[in-house]
Amino acid sequence: MTTYKRPVSVLVVVYTSNLDVLLLERADYPGYWQSVTGSCEPGEDLRDTAIREVSEETGLDALQYALSDWQSQNVYEIYPHWRHRYPPGVTHNTEHVFGLQLPHRVDVQLAPGEHLNFEWLPWQDAANKVFSPSNRAAILQLPVLAQRPVK
Repeated sequence: MTTYKRPVSVLVVVYTSNLDVLLLERADYPGYWQSVTGSCEPGEDLRDTAIREVSEETGLDALQYALSDWQSQNVYEIYPHWRHRYPPGVTHNTEHVFGLQLPHRVDVQLAPGEHLNFEWLPWQDAANKVFSPSNRAAILQLPVLAQRPVK
């Protein structure tokens, strides 16, 4: 039986109190940088997905830091070369945006096979480096969104 991904995912912008942003370089597309992302598992709520993906991709325990749901969603077309991962006929994904504030830059433990490198950059530089338009938009909103109370 084929197990398909759900077309619901999270984007977690990991950042410091100084608004430095953690970026991860994709293993399957070297040179493509992004924040933490991942699809929801069946029966998993969005917050739990964000916590799991942060742990899997960086080794960080999101519960030790300030994780907040930015109450923002993006609907985007799934790249054709990734559509086989989703049920037949599914062409769009809904991405839910979270922020994870750390007190300062930390080294992370990358998921083998998923990411090649990590880098901390000032938010403006991080926004310019990511390949995803929705990731860029989230980072550009960081100065305002980081001021919201944690939910």
